[in-house]
Amino acid sequence: MRTGVIAKKLGMTRLFQDDGRHVPVTVLQLDGVQVVSVREETRDGYTAVQLGAGSAKAKNLSKPQRGHFGKAEVEPKAILAEFRVDGDALLDVGAELSADHYVAGQYVDIQGRTQGKGFAGGMKRWNFGGLRATHGVSVSHRSLGSTGQRQDPGKVFKNKKMAGHMGDKYRTQQNLEIVGTDVARGLIFVKGSVPGSKGGWLFVKDAVKEARHTDAPYPAGLRSAAHDEEPVVASVEEGAVHELPPLPSAEEVQAGVDASDDASGLRTLDPGNVSDSGDDATTGREG
Repeated sequence: MRTGVIAKKLGMTRLFQDDGRHVPVTVLQLDGVQVVSVREETRDGYTAVQLGAGSAKAKNLSKPQRGHFGKAEVEPKAILAEFRVDGDALLDVGAELSADHYVAGQYVDIQGRTQGKGFAGGMKRWNFGGLRATHGVSVSHRSLGSTGQRQDPGKVFKNKKMAGHMGDKYRTQQNLEIVGTDVARGLIFVKGSVPGSKGGWLFVKDAVKEARHTDAPYPAGLRSAAHDEEPVVASVEEGAVHELPPLPSAEEVQAGVDASDDASGLRTLDPGNVSDSGDDATTGREG
């Protein structure tokens, strides 16, 4: 079992396929996801990795929190979460996960806090049908109706579906397909919608009801120095790729300018010969 990741929901867009079809996707961003701590079987009784994401100001953290991040030698994180893993899937403290932790075609489970809707009635909150629009019903067309029985039991049972606070609860959506990834920008494109609002944190894990993709890296897809290197600029000529020559230095550029001035017969004015009165120092005439 691999570790999951902490991702930030950026919003929704669409991606076009090769055959012209477009797929609605949710864009998730991996913002500095690093291993802050590990849990070992011999010491803690279970194996897990603690990940942190985002960034936080040190002045806004408590002293124990600052010590926790200082021991791991990582920048303070905005959010922490633990993910259970197998013993051979533990990661080193400080390792950073990249978007290639997931591959296209893989299925994941995403957990997040749903959007809060405030106080809602029974029809909106629980999809009740409401009362009739006529035949004596007045004022209470959207009411719940009866909520209990007669004298026995003479009460309303707990968990009765009634009006109340809607949303703002942790929910897990299963079997969401990964459409693609952008390793350079740390983006993951998930087909369809996911719980939560824009800017909210989500927990992405391998699907429990689907086998792990054969191309998914194990134990994890870590960011390496190769991800941070700039791409090589190349030009294509007659089907062959050749590296472009390096750009000239500043000294070489200035030497070329001076040579072109001499060839054209132009000479540079001496700043000391130019008076403040606006006269032309080379001809002696007024400007």
